[in-house]
Amino acid sequence: MNLSYWEYKTWLSNVDFTIVGSGIVGLSCALRLKAKFPKANILILEQGMLPNGGSTKNAGFACFGSLSEIIDDLKSHSEEEVLQLVQKRYAGLQLLRENLGDKTIDYLPNKGFELFTNTDQVLYEQCLSRKEEINTLLQPIFKERVFTTQKNIFNFKNIQPQYMVNQFEGQIDTGKMMQGLLKKVQIAGIHILNNCSVTTIDDLNTSVEIKTDHFTFSTHKVLIATNGFASQLGIDRVKPARAQVLITKPIDGLHIKGSFHLDKGYYYFRNIDNRILFGGGRNLDFITEETTQLGQTQLVQHKLEQLLNETILPNIDFEIEHRWSGIMGVGNQKKAIVKQVSENTFCGVRLGGMGVAIGSIVGTELADLL
Repeated sequence: MNLSYWEYKTWLSNVDFTIVGSGIVGLSCALRLKAKFPKANILILEQGMLPNGGSTKNAGFACFGSLSEIIDDLKSHSEEEVLQLVQKRYAGLQLLRENLGDKTIDYLPNKGFELFTNTDQVLYEQCLSRKEEINTLLQPIFKERVFTTQKNIFNFKNIQPQYMVNQFEGQIDTGKMMQGLLKKVQIAGIHILNNCSVTTIDDLNTSVEIKTDHFTFSTHKVLIATNGFASQLGIDRVKPARAQVLITKPIDGLHIKGSFHLDKGYYYFRNIDNRILFGGGRNLDFITEETTQLGQTQLVQHKLEQLLNETILPNIDFEIEHRWSGIMGVGNQKKAIVKQVSENTFCGVRLGGMGVAIGSIVGTELADLL
């Protein structure tokens, strides 16, 4: 790009901190840096027109893990590690609510419900038998029983007779949340350049040279907050994971209210604006969904529609209005990677599908590495 003197002088000169990625982590990091260094010149680079990973494409669940997810995590993590994961997610949700306010993000404490299909008999019985064990494990965080059971009040079909209910789970409006964060960043005088993909980060020890698809410039420090796209910038141990989502047209008299998990959290749905938003299904084909390409597949979309027809909205006429996908960052461990990469480069990535819950706190931790 043939930039003018004015463009270089105003946006690309004397940059103290450059943040790659304008999602929850990147914006939270920028706000924390501005609070710590009020006079700093902070620049955010974003490859999309809007945040291009998962921050504006998620389902808006204010959650920290369903009962079956926590039980599953205990197979590969110690009790202390699982407790730390849940604590961080819950603390991150409280930080998000404090930073923006419940009204701004349209937070609704509508509870979380985990459903089990008729073929999930073993998992269902396991969750029933271990429910109080997990409640005891989480007691230090919540001071109350987290998980209870409830009959099938929403008349779903082909599922076990009871839900597992999480009284501490809620919903947010993802778009309003990101608008709120962007507004705070803009008020703070932090610049964001969209449609700008970083191709190379070269740490020169005294500064960092950043090459994008439009220009090259120097900055003092770089903070990578691209989550599912982190491997493109040389961050190991992060794999992309595409999440496909659809939403119905408004449904008259929709009686479903809450955040719902199915099949260990691989499927999830909720009510919003008299519609059902439904996503998931990457477990049908992990290899294909390990991609940074946005889009849909017939395999996943067919399964989502089948579950809508047979389980979630049986005997209810509905139409699909919109489909999209987002990119998460996952790995062998669920703990986020927040570390120094080189002399002047840092990263906060691998949020494991819990960006809404831990994005604010990971962004803060990333800034605090400096």
